[in-house]
Amino acid sequence: MNDYHAIHISINPPSETAADITAALLAPAGYESFVPDDTPGAGLTAYIRAEDYDPAVLADTLATFPLPGFSLTHTEEFIEGRDWNSEWEKNYFQPIVVADKCVIHSSFHTNIPVCEHDITIDPKMAFGTGHHATTSLIIEQLLCLDLRGKTVTDMGTGTGILAILAAMRGASPVSAIEIDPAAEINAEENVRSNGHPEINVRLGDASLLPELPQADLFIANINRNIITGDLPAYARNLKPGGTMLLSGFYEHDIPVVLEAARPLGLRETGHTVKGDSWTCLRLTKNS
Repeated sequence: MNDYHAIHISINPPSETAADITAALLAPAGYESFVPDDTPGAGLTAYIRAEDYDPAVLADTLATFPLPGFSLTHTEEFIEGRDWNSEWEKNYFQPIVVADKCVIHSSFHTNIPVCEHDITIDPKMAFGTGHHATTSLIIEQLLCLDLRGKTVTDMGTGTGILAILAAMRGASPVSAIEIDPAAEINAEENVRSNGHPEINVRLGDASLLPELPQADLFIANINRNIITGDLPAYARNLKPGGTMLLSGFYEHDIPVVLEAARPLGLRETGHTVKGDSWTCLRLTKNS
């Protein structure tokens, strides 16, 4: 069982953009999971394996925060190794049904509702159980699209849940990219346990996209700053006339994303909203 350090980071003044940037800075330093505070933009908790935690690296990373006028403070909590699946079951992860068509549960759950699509996810420390609004927003879109024979790229796959659902709905081939090594291993486990080992799970970032087939559907559920920074690479991977589903940001962030999207031949064809104004933005690439 793995020991972890939980780093509680407070951001003053609160800013969702600052929180996104903080997570983006910490991810390459080995932080596996990020949980935002209940108050949007006020801070987040970042988790890292105990053997990978270095206070000096944390301090140096936070010192590179690029936006002026913000104060970042943090406290550290040691979390003794435990059965993480049990922790998810007790505290976070209960079976969820999306749009009466898709049930998401873990292998340890019983009394599972019967739905057209049944997905087993053992998330460990990876993001993506379907409970977060951004994940369920994209799931709802996938349930409405005809994916039979479509090529799909899932960027920042986390647990692999979106790639798995796409494959269940007939998409092929499906590629899933994840930057975090632990999450990539978890996604590999989940695609196999759901009977879709053909999903191409890759460890890396947007630099891998030129190696993949062009997509009819491109999915990215990450955060606004990473998405806008990597959007040119996303657009190159998308076929003309293809659809892009973007989430991990709020409805008021849509103009910022569209400003980056329009020069790339991407136009909005709609968006949906859930929870605290989380959104899923649907784009189409000009033919």
